[in-house]
Amino acid sequence: MEDLSLHILDIAENAITAGATRITIRIVEDLDANLFLMEISDNGRGMDKEMYEHACDPFYTTRTTRKVGLGIPLLAQAARDCRGDIKIKTEKGKGSAITATFQYNHIDRKPLGDIEKTMIVLIASNPDIDFVLEHKKNSEWYVLDTSEIKKELGDVPINNMEVIKIIKDDIRAWLNQVNNMIK
Repeated sequence: MEDLSLHILDIAENAITAGATRITIRIVEDLDANLFLMEISDNGRGMDKEMYEHACDPFYTTRTTRKVGLGIPLLAQAARDCRGDIKIKTEKGKGSAITATFQYNHIDRKPLGDIEKTMIVLIASNPDIDFVLEHKKNSEWYVLDTSEIKKELGDVPINNMEVIKIIKDDIRAWLNQVNNMIK
């Protein structure tokens, strides 16, 4: 995968397949600690013992459409290539949390990529699922919670194109603000 936002999209899609109704995506960019962390957690079905034990095995998948499952193994390799690692916490019936850490300034660390587009794809395609994006860059936090937005919208669907544009513009404004502060 070309960037980390595609890994986020892949893991979030796995959570959706696992029946999640709420998915939290947490990104921490701590330049002082030289740390890039991303965590995707959900309230889906979780993994049983066998799935957990094989989660980083590219030749194991629960899908019937193909014989390999590359999402988590590729993320694990990307993290380990950058002096980081991956942790998986899961409980059958309660969900999973996948945390990947990277050395922030490692030459091989992939860029975050288009997290704005990733979030829009997830939200627009899955209006019944609640998504939370928490992004911290140094001491600045951004939080987007679609359950809160839905309360404000009333009967207007969250995947209404005008709402999607507002969400997209909000994420873009945050990214522009925080990236300009760092320079």
